[in-house]
Parts: sequence; structure tokens; C-alpha cells
Amino acid sequence: MSAARTVRSPGPAHAARRAGTATAATGAAFGVLASGAFATIVPTTLDGTATEADAEESTTATTLAAYTATIPSSSAGSDGSPSGYFSPVSFEHSGAASGALQAAAPADDIDIASVGKAREIADRIAEEHRRAAEAQAQREAEQARLQELIAKGGVDAWIAEALDHMGMSQSYATGLKRIIMKESNGDPNAINNWDSNALRGTPSEGLMQVIPSTFKAYVHPDFAHEDITHPIANITAGVRYMVDRYGLETLAAGGRTGANGGYIGY
Repeated sequence: MSAARTVRSPGPAHAARRAGTATAATGAAFGVLASGAFATIVPTTLDGTATEADAEESTTATTLAAYTATIPSSSAGSDGSPSGYFSPVSFEHSGAASGALQAAAPADDIDIASVGKAREIADRIAEEHRRAAEAQAQREAEQARLQELIAKGGVDAWIAEALDHMGMSQSYATGLKRIIMKESNGDPNAINNWDSNALRGTPSEGLMQVIPSTFKAYVHPDFAHEDITHPIANITAGVRYMVDRYGLETLAAGGRTGANGGYIGY
């Protein structure tokens, strides 16, 4: 009679190996393979136990295989089924250059056009500001000149102040002065006692030689309280009457002229 084979009493480590072996065997029987875990079937005795040597040998072989086995690709087999369980993952950035995962997307034509348009608008605004500043500087310079002229007094000062008060360009000063010098020779107290108006009892007076009714109807409202001989008030009345009846061109021309070019009044 042969001696019975002795099986060692399983300790905690041996029990753990038995559990792992049984789990792997069950998984293999059903064709189950868990990714990231490696299972092996350890030879066992008829009562389901395994020798420690067999278990250690099998575990060592399995561990080595885990470190040396090639990870299968995800390409399909001949029957169309996947041949493995690992697939390469690619990360793509829309607009990124090939091979540059984090490369900035290139600007398209619309972006370039937008930048160009913004620059054009900015340039136009800057130019408008430059022109506005230039115009303001010119106005300030003209106002300074005007104030200096007015401070000196005399015909030029009265003309300048009257035009400024009426909001009219100083460019009319030359034509206006010609009219004044022809009408009154620059004397604000001049009175015409010999023309038809004088014969009717309404003589022409002042720098622009206006009659009382004309002065009252056309004097600038700011000077309505002034006397007809007031230099600036008289000019505003004469100019407003002239422009109303003959137009600005008569003022610019320095009054009306006859066929021979001589002054004939306004």
C-alpha cells in the first residue's frame, strides 16, 4: 500500500493564492478577460487544492508574462472582430497645425478683414480729431485777433464786432468797409441832408446811412435799444437790410455797382 500524499494546511498566503487561482480559472472558463488584470490557471489536485510549488511557479510565470507581453492593437481580425482591447487615442485641436497639439489656430480671412476694418476706423477717427483740433486752434487764433482789433477801436473794430455779433464770417469785412467808406466815410454821426429821404424828413444816418424806419426794422435785437448812430447797431441794421434785399453777394462785392463799375449804393 502506497503512502498517502500529504497536503500542507493552507496558511493565509496560500488561501489568497487559491482564491486568485479559482477566480482566474472561472473567468477563463467563461472567456472573460479584465483589462489591466492578469489571470492564470494553476494546476490543482482532485480536491481543488494546489501545491505551493506549483502555485509559486505559475504565479512567477504569469508575472513575467505581464511585463513582457505586447499590448494588442484595436485593428479588426480576419472575421471583423476586434483583435485587442487597447486603442490609441489622438487629441485634435480644430485649426491647430499638424503635429502641434496646442498650436494656435491660424487667423482666417474674416479675422484679417476685421482687423483691417478696425484699423481703418481708428485712423479715420484720429484724423477727424486732428482736424477738429486744428479748426479749434484756428477759431481761437481768429478770436484773439478780433479782440485785439476791437480793442483798437475805429471802423475796422466796429465792423469786426458787428459781424461777430451777427455770427457772420470776417471775410465780409473788406466789402463791408468799402460800403461804409462810400456811405459815410467812416463817420458814425454822418447825416445826409440833401437826398430824397432828407426831403421827406427821414434823412439817412450813421455809418451805413440808414433811415429810421429801416433801422427799426433791421437792427439786431440785441441793439434795439441803441440810438441809430450807434456804430455797431447801425452796421447790423444796414447789413441785415442789404442781405435781405440783395443777397450776400452784394455784401461780399462791396455794394452795388453801375455799368461803368462805379458804386451806386445798396
